[in-house]
Amino acid sequence: MTGLSAAGLNAAALVEVDAILRDAARTEIMPRFRRLSAGDIRTKSGPLDMVTDADECAERVIAEALAARFPGCVVVGEEGCSADPSLAGQLGSAELAFVVDPVDGTANFAAGMPLFGCMAAAFLRGEVVAAWIHDPTGEDTLVAARGEGAWLAGADGSRGEALRVAQPAPVSAMVGCVSYGYLAEPLKSRVAARLPRLAKTWQLGCAAHEYRLLAGGHIHLSLYNRLMPWDHAPGWLIHRECGGYAAKFDGSPYDPAQDRTGGLICAPDAASWSAAREALLDS
Repeated sequence: MTGLSAAGLNAAALVEVDAILRDAARTEIMPRFRRLSAGDIRTKSGPLDMVTDADECAERVIAEALAARFPGCVVVGEEGCSADPSLAGQLGSAELAFVVDPVDGTANFAAGMPLFGCMAAAFLRGEVVAAWIHDPTGEDTLVAARGEGAWLAGADGSRGEALRVAQPAPVSAMVGCVSYGYLAEPLKSRVAARLPRLAKTWQLGCAAHEYRLLAGGHIHLSLYNRLMPWDHAPGWLIHRECGGYAAKFDGSPYDPAQDRTGGLICAPDAASWSAAREALLDS
């Protein structure tokens, strides 16, 4: 954990943050799963942007627990940023900050589908240094620390074997999660028309589980347009620590503390990234 211990993010702290997410899932998320009333579900920016009591209550519990464990840290939650968008600007300047997505895949959660996750990432002076993606239904967590790899932690928090991304494959054999709905035209129609160039594509409506597929080597690539830090900072670090390569659509590095636009493609390596970009995006 060289370089991370100064911020209190030693090996024990990685387990403790995992436990914080697990506790929120056990006490605030799962008791509400398939038990939401109409009044427990609301919309934010539009009909596809949903929030539930589980999102808000879990974020509050997680934020309070992180603040108690890491005094002085900044906690940037998705729901908190809905009320005050300026909070996200602190990710690049705080000594230690956490970004939290209490229920990623809220629409799935509200529909009773068990494809949702609880995510967090730690930023040390603007750099992502640790990440967690917890699956409340499977009761396990993907964990990564910068320079230390990524692994699956079991229900007891024990560290499993290191994870690796899929082996490179030609475009025609690639399987991926391609989220093209938020692309602007004409790029949206171009990408949609080119999906048959891949072997198979999915859209899970949940970045947490799509990054889990990437980290486990079950898919080759993912493509996203909107880059909210709570959606992508955790998965981006986990994917990188599993040996993957990611960059924005123009080939520039992704900065989770700053970037909100520019798109993101994740692939097994740089050559696979270039091939996927050419196949899906190039005019």
